[in-house]
Amino acid sequence: MNENVNDHDVLLVADKKDNKLNVVSGMDENGKLKSVSPNRKNEPSFLKLDKHGNALENFLTNFHRQYKDPTHFQFFKMPANMVEKMSSSLQDMLKHPEVPSNKEKLDSYRVSLDELSTKQATKTIDENRIDWKQLERLGVTRETLEKSGSLQPMLNWGKSPVLLPISPKFDEITIRTDARLSFRETTDGKLTVAIHAVRKEPELDKPYYGIQFTEEDKKNLLKTGNAGRLFNFDTSGQNPIPAYISIDKMTNELVAVRADRIRIPSEIKGVTLDDKQMQSLKDGKGIQLEDMLSKSGKLFNATVQINADKRGIEFLFDKDSRHTQQQKQTNSTTANQEFVIPKKLGGVELPESDQNKLKAGEAIYVKGMKDREGQEYSAYVKLNPEENKLNFYRWNPDKSNAKDITPDNASKTQVAVNSNGSSNEATKNVNEPLKQGQVKPTEFQEKKDENQKNTKQRIHR
Repeated sequence: MNENVNDHDVLLVADKKDNKLNVVSGMDENGKLKSVSPNRKNEPSFLKLDKHGNALENFLTNFHRQYKDPTHFQFFKMPANMVEKMSSSLQDMLKHPEVPSNKEKLDSYRVSLDELSTKQATKTIDENRIDWKQLERLGVTRETLEKSGSLQPMLNWGKSPVLLPISPKFDEITIRTDARLSFRETTDGKLTVAIHAVRKEPELDKPYYGIQFTEEDKKNLLKTGNAGRLFNFDTSGQNPIPAYISIDKMTNELVAVRADRIRIPSEIKGVTLDDKQMQSLKDGKGIQLEDMLSKSGKLFNATVQINADKRGIEFLFDKDSRHTQQQKQTNSTTANQEFVIPKKLGGVELPESDQNKLKAGEAIYVKGMKDREGQEYSAYVKLNPEENKLNFYRWNPDKSNAKDITPDNASKTQVAVNSNGSSNEATKNVNEPLKQGQVKPTEFQEKKDENQKNTKQRIHR
């Protein structure tokens, strides 16, 4: 192989349909990926990437923008002089990618399109380009943007996440209103401030860049904020540009975004999408997904759809089912957590045999446990797998149809008072911990309570 390639990397690509590895040689005029076998004879056709340049990022950005479904491909980067030797090894690893050693090796060479998207998103606006005097004429300062949490989103080409009070002046007239702000580039490359003023309602009856909304479009926009389909924007004789349309829910402004600027993921919150679901998203439709995993580790259900204003996926929740869903989240999260059998219960060491019985779902009887007040009690104990906790019974649950109540009958009142803060008519005036099996005050406790009452009466006189 040519020694000059030692200073270059090459890009290997594997189609997820067959996981066959080839070397990328480029893209044709239609954005279709071109590749060749990783053989020495094809070396002149390899797409070579300068290790110190940005050719890789440029290629993947162009590929991501033009290719219809980039998520069907996996990319791997390695030195050009290693490609013939390593490609066969990687090819074997792709047959069993779930093996930890294979996954680790594959990940060390993998190039992620998601990372590329994140990297692109972090390219913020250079603050030196901002015309702060233009903002000041609107009554907005840098401090205003920082305090409202708007500066960073705007530097990332987004809108201010909140409505900002602005007061533009026209001659001697000052207009005060609320609006979202964003930075936009003019055709001559200058940075300017875009004002997204609040409207009373979205203008759905007027043409929007030549597009007349149907009754179905209006219904969808008012219900979900998204039109639910793709629109073809006229580009003055050129090919029409497919785009999504949504409503900015803060301002009622209509917003459009080109479809090729939105990446359709193959997985959302841990749920893998099939081809039909991905196509529905591409078409602008909403799809219902269940058991997605939130950042806090909870499962949730929602309708997922492209939102043009957010320039990506949004989650739409059915308000009527929130309570049911929250209950399902709690139950699912609890069920998915493995309960750890304790080695001690109420201060009593559990022998390994008892621990094993609990793990196996059998009941055990534990004597001499102590409640929060240090008083002893005894109870049958059994694992409740549905709620991931230990239940305490007054008799053996494996030999009866007893309901889950409290510790055994002899300790029921004691534990209720000492540990749970409960009381009955007999114990409501007892200020001391009850003994095991005690259900009413002792003679000493009654006498002590009577003395305390007499003392309080004398004080109030």
